[in-house]
Amino acid sequence: MTATKQPSLLQSFIPLIFLVALLSANVAFYGDSSLGGANQMALLLSAGVAALVAMFNGDKWDKLFDGAVSSISSALPALIILLMIGALAGTWLISGVVPAMIYYGLDVLNPTIFLFATCIVCSIVSMATGSSWTTVATVGVALMGIGRILGFSDGMIAGAIISGAYFGDKMSPLSDTTNLAPAMAGTDLITHIKHMTWTTGPSITITALIFLVLGFTSGSGANLEGVESLQLAIASKFNISLWLFLVPIAVIGLIVKKVPAVPALLVGSIMGGLFAIIFQPDVILGLAAEGSSFSKAAYMAVVDAMTTDVSIKSGNVVADDLLTSGGMNGMLGTIWLIICAMTFGGIMEASGMLERIAQSILHLAKTTGSLIAATAGTCLVFNVTASDQYLAIVVPGRMFAKEYEKRGLAPENLSRTLEDSGTVTSALVPWNTCGAYHAGVLGVATGTYLPFAFFNIISPLMTILFGYMGWKVNDLKKVES
Repeated sequence: MTATKQPSLLQSFIPLIFLVALLSANVAFYGDSSLGGANQMALLLSAGVAALVAMFNGDKWDKLFDGAVSSISSALPALIILLMIGALAGTWLISGVVPAMIYYGLDVLNPTIFLFATCIVCSIVSMATGSSWTTVATVGVALMGIGRILGFSDGMIAGAIISGAYFGDKMSPLSDTTNLAPAMAGTDLITHIKHMTWTTGPSITITALIFLVLGFTSGSGANLEGVESLQLAIASKFNISLWLFLVPIAVIGLIVKKVPAVPALLVGSIMGGLFAIIFQPDVILGLAAEGSSFSKAAYMAVVDAMTTDVSIKSGNVVADDLLTSGGMNGMLGTIWLIICAMTFGGIMEASGMLERIAQSILHLAKTTGSLIAATAGTCLVFNVTASDQYLAIVVPGRMFAKEYEKRGLAPENLSRTLEDSGTVTSALVPWNTCGAYHAGVLGVATGTYLPFAFFNIISPLMTILFGYMGWKVNDLKKVES
């Protein structure tokens, strides 16, 4: 039998270099349409290169393939959630829920404070639900529509939404990553959240101030001429009522009560369908084939909204662009990307290449500041290579826990760094499950919103700064005493 050799650092970087080269070519040749298939192919080809390197070192194909399958399996909950989000978006459109959010939002949100308010609203909703994904898919979608009408760029709007959503996701005790990080580091939830406040507070404050300044500079020139005509167009197609807000309130309530995401979203989708039948009979009949009975029209309209493309024409160009949904079918491109990304990450992990890259980073960490920087860098590497934020928290957490203890550092230093870097940078990688999800739901390419996702950029830099400056870095002996 041929002995399996551990991959060298150079060998471990070969698939990554190949991937970066292909992705760069895709950006140059395809632009924003690279997610249509080019990036998926780049990930699969890079997975093939990783497999070739691993088999050169003696790994068997079955082992590598099992690693890819296991990696894809770990992403199945996210894929199912994506399908549920597609269904929810469709029924919330035809029921008038999203149009009502846009309609009333145009009355309330002033252009100059829109970006700031968007960040704050998403922070509150995400804190209450513990889910950045749910926040983006509900209020985030509505805020995208409002922001476009007010004249803001897609990147700015999506950046404000994601910044707020990830602040709440990080700080909420209901969040899965907020519970996962202290479990990996060896501390408790409350200590973890309190310790995160020191870095997260300044990060969100700076973010909010940036959006406030952007709002006064960009929002002051926002085009408001079409706001009234858009509201009239929406009101001409939908029966707008505050009762429609019972649907999102119910979904948020279920998630606050710790109902799992899939059943909560399914309930939200069904409620959206029922509210469409009750409040929007004209929309139902307008989507049906001529001569259909109302019962047949209602059934087909709700099913089609959940599964396929739905478009409601109002005669207003801006409204027609907003009043569309792809249902579950609209999420298939994102699901395809995630499957390809998890295939690449699974083979990289099964071959030992990810671990080899992470070990090389650890060898460079000589001081407390460099150790924290190395932890943050490792989380980013795993978000890029393994394409999953949970792996970006779990694997570095396991790797560095003993090193933090060896150096007399309290475990909450590690858990804070895992969240400040592993959780938030996942949304900045186009082929990561989080980056692909947000791009798919908001309809904004990851590269477009990345420069404006200020909280996600500032957070890892803030935790590194605190590490090098020695600010709020708890000593293990002090905690134990």
